[in-house]
Amino acid sequence: MSKVLSAVAWPYANGPRHIGHVAGFGVPSDVFSRYMRMAGHEVLMVSGSDEHGTPILIAADEAGISPQQLADRNHRLIVEDLVGLGLSYDMYTRTTTRNHHAVVQEMFRGVYDNGYFVEQTTYGAISPSTGRTLPDRYIEGTCPICGTVGARGDQCDACGNQLDPHDLIDPVSRINGETPQFIETQHFFLDLPALADALGEWLDEREASGTWRPNVIKFSKNILSEIRPRAMTRDIDWGIAVPLEGWQDNPTKKLYVWFDAVIGYLSASIEWARRSGDPEAWRQWWNDPQALSYYFMGKDNITFHSQIWPAELLAYNGQGSKGGSAHELGVLNLPTEVVSSEFLTMEGRKFSSSKKVVIYVADLLSRYQADAFRYFVAAAGPENQDSDFSWAEFVQRTNSELVAGWGNLVSRTATLIAKNFGQVPEPATLSEADTTILATTEAAFGVVGDLIGRNRMRSAIAEAMRAVGEVNKYVTDSEPWKIKDDPERLGTVLFVMAQCVQDLNTLLSPFLPFTANQIDVVLGGSGDLQPLPRIEEVEDLDGGPGYPVITGDYTGVRPWERRAVVPGTPIEKPAPVFTKLDPTLVTEELARLGLEG
Repeated sequence: MSKVLSAVAWPYANGPRHIGHVAGFGVPSDVFSRYMRMAGHEVLMVSGSDEHGTPILIAADEAGISPQQLADRNHRLIVEDLVGLGLSYDMYTRTTTRNHHAVVQEMFRGVYDNGYFVEQTTYGAISPSTGRTLPDRYIEGTCPICGTVGARGDQCDACGNQLDPHDLIDPVSRINGETPQFIETQHFFLDLPALADALGEWLDEREASGTWRPNVIKFSKNILSEIRPRAMTRDIDWGIAVPLEGWQDNPTKKLYVWFDAVIGYLSASIEWARRSGDPEAWRQWWNDPQALSYYFMGKDNITFHSQIWPAELLAYNGQGSKGGSAHELGVLNLPTEVVSSEFLTMEGRKFSSSKKVVIYVADLLSRYQADAFRYFVAAAGPENQDSDFSWAEFVQRTNSELVAGWGNLVSRTATLIAKNFGQVPEPATLSEADTTILATTEAAFGVVGDLIGRNRMRSAIAEAMRAVGEVNKYVTDSEPWKIKDDPERLGTVLFVMAQCVQDLNTLLSPFLPFTANQIDVVLGGSGDLQPLPRIEEVEDLDGGPGYPVITGDYTGVRPWERRAVVPGTPIEKPAPVFTKLDPTLVTEELARLGLEG
């Protein structure tokens, strides 16, 4: 079995998260991590709140509070949202910890010592009205390469090329529409051309593996064609200090948030190890070349995970054209796979908090079951193409697939057993139909598990629900409610139903952890089929202020295989596991959004 790093995109802490965010990184990474634990792998699932950069300053100004106060408030909100969704992080932390700052500065020094930083004079964008630096992503204009309107100052999503704000045609600030002023400034640039050959070789290996989603590998290789040095410092007073003499004490020069944020996967792993009692434990996931690492994000972050982060790792390792040596953190592993989802829209519109086209995670969870949303994302989410969340489809899938399909099967099974026997009955001789359906659910472990392991979530849950449909057909054909004078046959059918439901509950548990635990109780279990995360208030390891983290104990998780039901296990008539939704709520929810039903 392998060490598996599940590296989950860091939510930006300029505000609460909406469902479009978590559809791309949250649910897919959690399904994968839960399955991999059940399959026997040692999983380390890490992430945290990304709290540096100009957008935090802007949001703090608007709220009339300090950047740290804003980060503190939003970090806690995000933590509560992600726990509410059941995301099983081993360590969800934040980028304002002293541990993170120290790891980022060590990475900078290693890259610098190996010669992969070059100091250059460049143009920085300044807001004429405020005098504040404008981040690349807050400047838009026409792409000078492909002519697309609305290209950002860091890259053009249409052609995939890296850009500088100064290159844009007719650049404007996204904050207030004014034309930026460009001034000369000194910055450190990551020498990407010196790392291009190594990046290309790595991507060729990844392409040959056949595991990456085609859209991700194609985009990643395309951006290599126009590779050039990229600035990794910024003119800003909120961020991590540049750890060099003459820079360290400059209050207006900080490391670029995208240099800092991706290092969070490493710093979170180190924080987890330090809190676990074995400070060096993280090395098993980062220094062992046999360890596997999977990075989960939306498609707008592919550049940073298939180019910038691997380049930082190669530079720190001394594996680019300039050579170099390993440093304190050792030779660090590059990603095994970048698992990027496409975008989720809402009622045919792009999510926009400013335009009130948004459904916040906390609002959704206050009214609906977390597993209903998780199911929607798994079954209809933006895995390899953009998809749309509509309230009508959410209600339809919840009612027809979860309630009428899976929930009804659980209810029928437990109710019939409770009514006729009060416990799981002993089976008699199995019929051909009995053995066929038992073989169907047992075989699904291999099929569904393989698909989850290859990050094919939609196909995986479709296979699991296909098995639910087969079992429902078996029940309909067997008609146990009509078996009056043959208790042995009735007992056999109900035993088979109980075993199938237990199998299916295990198969669906990575997708539906909350209801999987409820169904486990219905079947006479202890209700801990899927361990759930918890919020823990901690002190900063190096003397900073305390903060909440997400962690959990996921050891001893049940294996990914059939678990035999035990005749004689008491079964009571269950309450409904899934909540049926009133179709009228579609109109209500559309009204909340200011849309017509």
